[in-house]
Amino acid sequence: MELILLLILIALAWFWLDSMDKRERAILLGSELAARFNLQLLDETVACSKLWLARNSRGQVHFLRTYEFEVSASGVERLNCHLILLGNQLGSWHIPPYQQ
Repeated sequence: MELILLLILIALAWFWLDSMDKRERAILLGSELAARFNLQLLDETVACSKLWLARNSRGQVHFLRTYEFEVSASGVERLNCHLILLGNQLGSWHIPPYQQ
C-alpha cells in the first residue's frame, strides 16, 4: 500500500513540475508571438484552459495543453488569444485581427 501511495505522489510531483515547465514555455512563446505582431503581452502571464492526451506525428502520446493569454496593440483594448502545446512543441496559435 505504501509503495502505491509513493508512486502516486511521485507521479503527481512529476506532473506538477512538467506543468510548470510547460507554462514557462507558453509564456515565452506568447511573448514571441506578441512581439512578432508588434503587440504587448499583457500581465506577462498565460493560463492553461484545456488539458488532454494526443499523439504527435510519430505516434507518441503527449499532453496537449491550451493556454489562453491577452495581448494589446495600444494598451487600451485586450485581445484574447491562445496557443496549443503538444508536449513541448507549439502546435497552433490564434491572435484575432486588430487595428493598429
